[in-house]
Amino acid sequence: MQIKLLVEGGNAQPGPAISQKLGPTGVNVNQVMQKVNEATKNFKGLKVPVEVELDLGTKEIEVKVFSPPVSELLKREAGIEKGSGAQLKLKAANLSIEQVISVSKTKLPNLLANNLRAALKSVVGTCGTLGFLIEGKLPTDVQLEINEGKYDKEISEEITETPEEKKQQLQDSFKKLDDAQQKMIKQEEAQKAEKEKKEIKKEDNKAEKLGVKK
Repeated sequence: MQIKLLVEGGNAQPGPAISQKLGPTGVNVNQVMQKVNEATKNFKGLKVPVEVELDLGTKEIEVKVFSPPVSELLKREAGIEKGSGAQLKLKAANLSIEQVISVSKTKLPNLLANNLRAALKSVVGTCGTLGFLIEGKLPTDVQLEINEGKYDKEISEEITETPEEKKQQLQDSFKKLDDAQQKMIKQEEAQKAEKEKKEIKKEDNKAEKLGVKK
C-alpha cells in the first residue's frame, strides 16, 4: 500500500485524511508519523513530499523522502518565507555562492543536470525568479561569471560553507539595499496617496461648479 503525503519536515501530524486511510489496515498511525518525522528532520520548516510504503502483511513501514523544490531550499538559506513579488524592482535576499552550491548539491539528483556546474546554473536561475542577489550581484551576472570560471574552485571542491566574515558582509550590504528599498516604497506610497488626494479634490471642485451636493 502506498500513501503520498506533503508534510512539514520533522513535524508531520496524524490528520484525519491519513487516519482514514490507515485505520482499516491496523497500522499504528503514530508509528508512521514518527518514521516520517525522522526521515524528514533535515527539512525542518519546509514542505516535503514523501511516499509511505506499507506492507500490510508484515506491517513494515518504508518512507521515501523527495527533496523540497529549489525555491523552498533557497528561501531556507535566506531565512525568509517568500521571495520578492516584484523581482525586477525589489530584492529579497543576498546569498553567497557557497549557499547556492549547497542547494545545487541537494537538488542535483532531481535536476536535469549532468554535473554540479549545470545544477548550479539552474539554481542561479531560480534565484532570479525569487528576486535574490548572489554575492551582491544579479543572478544573470553570476551566470556569466560561472561561464568565465570565476567560481571554478568553489564548484570543483563543492564548497558549501560560507565564512562568517563573508556572511556578515553580505548581510550588511543587503541591509543597506533593503533600507533604500523600503524608503523608496514609502515615497511611492506617499506620492500615490497625494495623487489620489488631488483627484478627489478635483472631483469635488467639479461637482461644486455643477452645483452638485454631496
